[in-house]
Amino acid sequence: MSERQPLYPFTALVGQEPMRLALTLNAIDPAIGGVLIRGEKGTAKSTAVRALARLLPELEVVADCPYHCPPAGDGRCATCQQRALRGETLPVARRRMRVVELPINASEDRVVGTIDLEAAIQSGQRRFEAGVLAEANRQILYVDEVNLLDDHIVDVLLDAAAMGVNLVEREGISVWHPARFILVGTMNPEEGELRPQLLDRFGLCVDVTGIRDVAERVEIVCRREQFEADPEAFRAAYADREAAEAERIERAIGHLERVAIDRSVLELIAHLAIQLEVDGHRADLVARRAAQAVAALRGLPRAGVGEVAAVAPMVLAHRVRQGPGLRPRDIGATLRQLAGGD
Repeated sequence: MSERQPLYPFTALVGQEPMRLALTLNAIDPAIGGVLIRGEKGTAKSTAVRALARLLPELEVVADCPYHCPPAGDGRCATCQQRALRGETLPVARRRMRVVELPINASEDRVVGTIDLEAAIQSGQRRFEAGVLAEANRQILYVDEVNLLDDHIVDVLLDAAAMGVNLVEREGISVWHPARFILVGTMNPEEGELRPQLLDRFGLCVDVTGIRDVAERVEIVCRREQFEADPEAFRAAYADREAAEAERIERAIGHLERVAIDRSVLELIAHLAIQLEVDGHRADLVARRAAQAVAALRGLPRAGVGEVAAVAPMVLAHRVRQGPGLRPRDIGATLRQLAGGD
């Protein structure tokens, strides 16, 4: 999005705390695996995603690399690795994190990129035309109406998100590049659901609905009118809050690796998954990471029951098997029962 187009401030959003928390946790630790935001139209889903990007720390990148590789450390493409091994000084630039949007009608080639087979056969050179996954490396990849995408395209996105690498193979020729991004998918359930297998692969999932509190609904209208009347003045009014939130997120990113989690808390997570009859172990892994990210956001040295409680619904709601005609399982009540019994 152009810098000339003013963005609504993240801290000016009214309500929708679970959505804002889920987005923030993925910004702190992208290894959580992304977030799926389900909800009706007009609930600030896309507004929140774009607003969050403005709060995230600037990235140091190799200035002439199409994949925005870091100048040092892990996560560099083969070309940047080879240049570094040759002793070349890589040009460094600082850039804001961007929101890269995936078109709803994108083909697989548009997503993963294409290899020029003719050039490869004739000259032996591997010419690669980068796709959306290359553009999204170290950025936010935003997929609106993800439930309307072809299942195969969703699989490709989730595979890349899980592995951190995009591998393209055509006629015995392969090209790879890093593809580490914060994956955000949004959808309106009235337009169709995702298959359970795909749902499970999103780290977190939150459901958003229109706010029912009259005062908050009025506040939404008033703030939006103020923003549209004078965007710059509105943003200036929230500048201090935006700066404080950006600092809090940056501090949490730096603190994350130092956050511990006791075995007893991991056992509580396991008991919760078993009690709710959750398939597989992805929920346990995501719950651990998400709880640690909450602790980092709160400035705590270790993640405890309170941090697990903060993330349990968004980790488990889309993974709990729900039979027809049955009441949804109360994840919070189940956790309280287990924690109280320990």
